[in-house]
Amino acid sequence: MQPRPLRTTIIGSYVFPSWLEYCSGNLGAFGSAEIEEMQQDAVVTALHDQLAAGLDVITDGEQTRFDFNLSFYGYIDGIELESKSPRLHGPPAHDQRGKHRIVGELAAPRGLGAVEEFERLKHLADDLLRDVPKDKRPTLKASVPGPYTLSGRLLPNAQYADRYAITEALLPIVRAELEKLVLVAGCTEVTVDEPSMSCYAHKEDPKRFVDIFNRTVEPIVGRTRLSTHLCFGNFKGHAVGPRRYAPMFPAFLDMNVDEVHVEMASREFAELEIIRTIAERRDVAVGIVDVKSYYVETFEDIADRVRRCMEHAPPERLSFAPDCGLSQTARWAASRKLANMCAGVKVVRDELGLE
Repeated sequence: MQPRPLRTTIIGSYVFPSWLEYCSGNLGAFGSAEIEEMQQDAVVTALHDQLAAGLDVITDGEQTRFDFNLSFYGYIDGIELESKSPRLHGPPAHDQRGKHRIVGELAAPRGLGAVEEFERLKHLADDLLRDVPKDKRPTLKASVPGPYTLSGRLLPNAQYADRYAITEALLPIVRAELEKLVLVAGCTEVTVDEPSMSCYAHKEDPKRFVDIFNRTVEPIVGRTRLSTHLCFGNFKGHAVGPRRYAPMFPAFLDMNVDEVHVEMASREFAELEIIRTIAERRDVAVGIVDVKSYYVETFEDIADRVRRCMEHAPPERLSFAPDCGLSQTARWAASRKLANMCAGVKVVRDELGLE
């Protein structure tokens, strides 16, 4: 059951401030101390917007990553990073994200950086929330891409014959990072982000995906609140797979998680009834804000959507979030969407007499 009925949460990423976008493209103009300061300031900015919105669960906005998963390649030995995307012009699409050659044994002796990110988040959140009692503070969450999603930008070779072979090589690396994140850094809520599984479940074996996922998270099951995010892609606001949940279920119900997040708002709540099936065994985080649209949902819109979700699942099983990460949504819209989401959920909480 949810720690708080009708909880408000976020997937992981938040939009970069415009100054960070500029600085990230000109890192050679800054020293290491300045870059560290830049990273801290960006996380504070993301925290400010989330705290102002009133979220129950917050993240560092993945402000120190180039991308929700691409940045991890910089931590992995055995990869030759592509210097230039294969297509630079024309309408934005997933083929503008390049693929990298594998040139050696895949390993991450320094870890994947998620532990350092979470330690930074803890420090900065403690400073911002120093006057708030600990039992009143929002939960700090980390989001880490799973090995199947992480394998998607790597090219098979003689040593790693296909995407599944690459996934198997990455699995212990991600598992070790999750173990340190929870058992050493003390992270009490983690999303293992596997959007590639939901994008390709229509043509791959969903039971094989479940096996990969469960072996990845095995060390942290029961030791943190664990969720997964199932969406259909959001590079430049575009999906990459057929936007249907039917191919994933009931197989994905066997994922060892506390909460399953599903993208609903951008799909006009198609297949909403699937949350009834999920809620019989897991908590459900419903994507109730469309990150691909610049229509800013009003709090009345949100309240109506929450009530609609409660026709299929009880409040104690439900939480609400944007459809996906907010990295592809302009900050002026992202901050307003989050604020209205929290305000709309509060309307329903008040109607039900919930705290």
